[in-house]
This record gives sequence, C-alpha cells and structure tokens, in this order.
Amino acid sequence: MNLIENVREALNSVKVHLLRTVLTGAIIAIGISSLVGMLTAIDGIKAQIAESFAGLGANSFDLVSSGSDGGRVVQEGKTEKTYPPITFREAQSFKEEYASIGISTVFANASGIAEIKRGSKKTNPNIRVRGGDENYLAIKAMKLLEGRNFSQVEVRYGNNVAIIGKELEETLFTEGEEALNQSITIFGKPYTVIGVLDKQGGVGQDQGADRQILTPIENAARLDFRGTFNYRITGVASDPGKIDYEMGQATGMMRKIRQDRVAQPDSFELSKSESVAESLEEVAGYLRIGGFGIGFITLLGASIGLMNIMLVSVTERTREIGIRKALGATPLRIRQQFLIEAITICVIGGVFGMMLGILIGNVIANFIGPGGFLVPWLWMVISFVICIVVGLLAGYIPAFKASKLDPIESLRYE
Repeated sequence: MNLIENVREALNSVKVHLLRTVLTGAIIAIGISSLVGMLTAIDGIKAQIAESFAGLGANSFDLVSSGSDGGRVVQEGKTEKTYPPITFREAQSFKEEYASIGISTVFANASGIAEIKRGSKKTNPNIRVRGGDENYLAIKAMKLLEGRNFSQVEVRYGNNVAIIGKELEETLFTEGEEALNQSITIFGKPYTVIGVLDKQGGVGQDQGADRQILTPIENAARLDFRGTFNYRITGVASDPGKIDYEMGQATGMMRKIRQDRVAQPDSFELSKSESVAESLEEVAGYLRIGGFGIGFITLLGASIGLMNIMLVSVTERTREIGIRKALGATPLRIRQQFLIEAITICVIGGVFGMMLGILIGNVIANFIGPGGFLVPWLWMVISFVICIVVGLLAGYIPAFKASKLDPIESLRYE
C-alpha cells in the first residue's frame, strides 16, 4: 500500500464515518475560531485606534502642561510637582513663535456635556465642544464633508461660527435639509454652521469627531472664566528628519514663554506623537500573547478530544487493520493512514474555524468601532500550520497503537 492509497483510504474513512468526522472537526473548528477570532479582533481594534491617530504622524509632537493630571507618584514615594496649566495666551505666543519653523495648532475642550439646540430639536447632554484654530483640521487629519474651515479672521476675533460632526447634523437636521449657514444654539448663544465633518467613527461609545462641535479657539477661551481649561498644542516639524532638533527649539521657546528658570525642570511635557503608536503596539502585543494563550489552551483540549476519538477508531477498526497487515501492509503504512486521517480532519475543521474566526473577529472589532473588513493572512497561515501539527500530535499515539497490533490477534477480534 503506497502513500497515495493511504490518502484515498483516509478520505474514504472520513466519508464513511461522516458524523464522527463532523463532530471531531467541530472541536478543532471551535479551537481555531477562538484563536483566529481573538487575534483578528485585536488587530482590527488596533487598526481602528491607529487610524484615529492618523493625523499624528512621525513628524509631529504634543505639548501639554507638566503634571496636569494632578501629580504622579515617582520613586521613593515622592510626588511629582504640579505646575500651573498652560494658559491661552502662552499657547498663542508659542504658536506665533513656532511659525518661523513649522505649523502648530492650539486647542482645548470647553465642555464635554453640552446640549446643542436648534428650534425644537436638541441633542443629548453629551456633546463635546472643542476650541480649535485654522490648522486644527489639517494637523488632526479631519476631513470636511461640506462647508469650509475657520478663517484667520474668525479665529482671531472668536466669531460665533461652528463646524459640527456628522452625527450632530443627522440629529439637528432632517434628511436633505441644508446645515450650512443655519443657526444652532450653544451655551444659550447662536452660532452659524460653516462646515460639517466627514464621518470619522471611533472606539466604543466615543464617536470622536462625529459627536463634537468645533469653535474658534478665541471663542472657546471666553468661556474659561476660572482659567482652568487645559490648552494643548500639537506641532508639526518642517521635516521628519528634523523632528528632534525642532522639538529642542520648541522646548527652548516654551521655557522662555513660561519663564522657567535655568535650574528648574520643564513646566510642561513635550513628546513625539509616534510614541502613541509605539505604546499602542506594545499593548496590542500583550493582548496577542493573551489571545494566543487562550487559543492554545482551547486547541489543547481539542487535540485531546481528537486523540480520544482516534483511539476509539483504532479499536473499532482492529479487524480491518489485521486484514491490511495480512495483505502486506507495513507498520509504517498503517501509521501513515491514521496520521493522514487525523490531519485531514484537523484541516477540514481548521478551514471552517478560520472562516468563522475571521467573521467573529471582524464583527467584534466593528461593534467596538466601525471599520473595514480585516483578513489576517499571517494568522491564517499560522493556524493552518497549527492544524497540521495538532493532527500529527493527536494522531501519533493512535497511529502507533494501530501499527503495533498483531495481525493474527486482530483477525480474531470481534
């Protein structure tokens, strides 16, 4: 009996014992689908989060107040000093001075619980009102679906104009109704809509730009009665290769504006925007390890189930094995036959498991945040290899047992 005949016999055995094959394949499919599903979901969520930070390229940096979170515990139980927040005038001064090197944007959240009205219609009190300037949309990679950006005059004088998210347009305006140049009420004051943002999507319940309103930063600053707004700055270097040099210049500019003393640490924090992507990749790596571990445990249980079923199969086919040996089949051919059967079942179950896992993973990722359909080719190849390895490991002991059966005793088996 040659290898080709073994393959034929293995496939024939799969057809004859169809129910057992389906049940065994289902065990493998569940294990593979859990592995591929989790890894696909993790990659899908990571891709969506990375897309949310698409505007923060490798040539940009963020500048915020140092210790603005209220002070952080450092070594030996000491608490890092909390410095006063960056004021609006300081942020504007930095923007004007940095303009000789590159562009930057100043922005701040005026409220995260605003209620927006238009006539009898109103939103839930969960709208984010953010002040920004003429560079904000370009640096943050936000696209306008219709309308225009803020003009320099509107930013300078803080006119009552607004750019609204797509979800807000759908809430405040009926289908087919023009939103541009219409009046909406923010904090009891009328604002004219000059633009509508393209649908952005987001992670979880935070729809980001879809549920926010942008106003000129000068306009938002007028609401900062207590001086508690957290003004942030994102700068863009003139060239990615000069990012470190220009960050050094930005540090010097801000120290001068904030009047930091020579021996005093920076009263602000400046970091590359790419560090966000690096942190994201690190977290995703840990999640992949966890997902792979859970999937491995599931597959281990599946392989034990497959081994058990193959041992039962050997017992049921003892007489058949005796006949094959009597006709000249060697122990090697007997082992090959049962190994091929185990691998075939694993591959069949694995293919269905991969398809199910990809579907489940994309459903989970898109439920958390709208995105595209991800096909994880790397995990598919790895899963296919795992299927073959599981088939070999789970089928070896039954195959070895079958090859050691005595042909005379096997023929007497009832």
